[in-house]
Amino acid sequence: MTRHNVGWLAMDALLEKLNKFAGFQYRCNGMMWGPLNVEGERVYLLKPLTFMNLSGRSVVQAKRELNIDNNNILIVYDDIYLPFGKLRLRAKGSAGGHNGMASVIGALGTLEIPRLRIGTGREEPIEDLIGFVLSPFDEEEMKALPDVLERAAKAILAWVTMDIEHAISYVNSSL
Repeated sequence: MTRHNVGWLAMDALLEKLNKFAGFQYRCNGMMWGPLNVEGERVYLLKPLTFMNLSGRSVVQAKRELNIDNNNILIVYDDIYLPFGKLRLRAKGSAGGHNGMASVIGALGTLEIPRLRIGTGREEPIEDLIGFVLSPFDEEEMKALPDVLERAAKAILAWVTMDIEHAISYVNSSL
């Protein structure tokens, strides 16, 4: 797995935490789990199987098929502009240079899409961005990755169970 797959890895951590790893269906150009009951909330998890820069197609298809409002969609993805392991939950915003998020914004036609960004960046400048995001984690990052993914799973659960303002405060200050 590469840094670009950290959103998928976070979903895996959540599925493991919920003990729901099995039971997905191929729907909406992706692998979908659900509906799952998460503390009384109906939740679907979708891992698009499209190229990253076309993932908006999968998201908009799921939105239509499941009749979901944009504010009830959480996009989980890597962010090279955040230090490795840093989590940032936002209610809306630009793509920030991430082609997958740009695809989602374009497909849904709005910047108002909640997102959880998982830092995969480094302190030193990254010259080859594409090469960096498509490269595997280094040894030190691999050691830290389980904790990062556990915190990401907690962040997703916070978003599911709290209102967005409280979830943002909790995730961005505590996780």
